[in-house]
Amino acid sequence: MSRVTLSRYLIEQTRSNNTPADLRFLIEVVARACKAISHQVSKGALGGVLGSMETENVQGEVQKKLDVLSNEILLEANEWGGTLAGMASEEMDKPYQIPGRYPKGAYLLLFDPLDGSSNIDVNVSVGTIFSVLRCPGNCFSQNDSLGDEAFLQPGTKQVAAGYAIYGPQTMLMLTLGDGVMGFTLDRELGSFVLTHDNIRVPHSTAEFAINMSNQRHWDEPVKRYVSELLAGEEGPLGKNYNMRWIASMVADVHRILTRGGLFMYPWDAREPEKPGKLRLMYEANPMSFIIEQAGGAATDGKQRILEVEPTSLHQRVPVFLGSPEEVERVTGYHKG
Repeated sequence: MSRVTLSRYLIEQTRSNNTPADLRFLIEVVARACKAISHQVSKGALGGVLGSMETENVQGEVQKKLDVLSNEILLEANEWGGTLAGMASEEMDKPYQIPGRYPKGAYLLLFDPLDGSSNIDVNVSVGTIFSVLRCPGNCFSQNDSLGDEAFLQPGTKQVAAGYAIYGPQTMLMLTLGDGVMGFTLDRELGSFVLTHDNIRVPHSTAEFAINMSNQRHWDEPVKRYVSELLAGEEGPLGKNYNMRWIASMVADVHRILTRGGLFMYPWDAREPEKPGKLRLMYEANPMSFIIEQAGGAATDGKQRILEVEPTSLHQRVPVFLGSPEEVERVTGYHKG
């Protein structure tokens, strides 16, 4: 039986599901960039890529060397192909303008170049998250710069989203709005090969992921809900739950996507002026799109994440995503 590569899968989608050829090419280029990042991550100390820079990103976070390198790989891989009107990255304050010497296209690419980078130095799985939007209106002029407003679209407008996870295997999880497919990098072949077809998140779960060290800072609905999870069979939920926390969103969501579970990163009182920790455009929207396409659910505690109207490029939100039964339960506690 012949193996289906990512390229072949995308060609078939172009033929059968009207996936535009330029979107197909864009996804292939992003995948190639992810292969290059995977190669750099795998070098570790041998490649001199571990450790931090003496710089901070727009979020005020100290940048890891691989944060910067991964960002550069994605920009350089995608700027010349003629599929994009612009790019936005978690590591950059403003949108990246396609150089004037290159043609512009119909799409916008947003990405977190290396999610979970605080885990790099201890050899824990990290990943790349990306989201694709259509550029609205007349944004294709070779001379005009692209402002933040072009990117400020709700998650329902995404035409594709995915993530690459760099772990024991490098995998690419992708949705084009018609289910979720998983591809594993065959290093001998040099291609991503389809290994997980039409992934589905189980409706119920007995696993949850949250950073328990922040418990004292949570608001009451989250405290109530987690206390019920911890009460196990003797509690109101009537079953025992296991807690898993990797502190890499890509790794935690990948586990949930493949075997079910609930991921929570709620608002907390340490920075009350911030509505949450995770970035709507680079993390919450693409991951929510993927999870929903696999039959899961994602909310900010009050509403569906994909329906949140973004107001800024680096907006933050609380996140509750995974198996629908538990997402609906914790969301109901917030609604009171």
